[in-house]
Amino acid sequence: MSGHLAVVGIGPGDARWLTAEADAALAGAEALYGYRAYLDRVPSRPGQERHPSDNREEGARAAVALRHAAAGAQVAIVSGGDPGVFAMAAAVCAEIEAGPESWRGLDVAIVPGVSAMLAVAARVGAPLGGDFCAISLSDNLKPWELIERRLAAAAGAGFVIALYNPTSRKRPWQLGAALDELRQWLPADTPVVFGRAVGRPDESVDVKRLDTAEPARADMATLVIVGSSQTRTIARSGRLPLVYTPRAVEKVTA
Repeated sequence: MSGHLAVVGIGPGDARWLTAEADAALAGAEALYGYRAYLDRVPSRPGQERHPSDNREEGARAAVALRHAAAGAQVAIVSGGDPGVFAMAAAVCAEIEAGPESWRGLDVAIVPGVSAMLAVAARVGAPLGGDFCAISLSDNLKPWELIERRLAAAAGAGFVIALYNPTSRKRPWQLGAALDELRQWLPADTPVVFGRAVGRPDESVDVKRLDTAEPARADMATLVIVGSSQTRTIARSGRLPLVYTPRAVEKVTA
């Protein structure tokens, strides 16, 4: 049997958001690789190997899984959310590009999943209803100065912004700096959505104004959505407000 590698998105946590394609890919694998916290969300199956690793070892994890698949095994790499959004699909592609020619001949499938920004957006309405972008605040793989330029460009162009990796123990200041940058471009009442652990038992979702949004509300399990100047909030008694960005934008005249 020839080897096969599936890079599988398992969504943000709720088992109902695991697609049928993803479930079949996981069930058909002889070996699973992934960050330990994500592997723990996948039910154990008899005879199936599990190879957990640290979250900061994406390249090494991809290379080991590729070698295993190249040896003829049916292998799956587990990725939280969608594997193509700041996750394992890019790491696998990078290893294939840099690796031996045999890896380019492997049967590789990228199996999509529900990304955190989609799950959080759905909890509050439709903040991503208009044009939007996603920016990771982690400066592990790119300089902070570039992140600042992208934040300014996105806010200035009217994009709603989904912020991934907003903070961590080693970089607790990034989200505060990002919000300060965005306050230079956006109205004070711009809605900011904090969605933590959406789809898991400890889920919490809150909506704040940009001028009062506190970085301390976020951790690495949080996805933050910052609206555009067009994003609207509909207050509801006893419920979270509905947040949405209209698809239609008034014509801008010079």
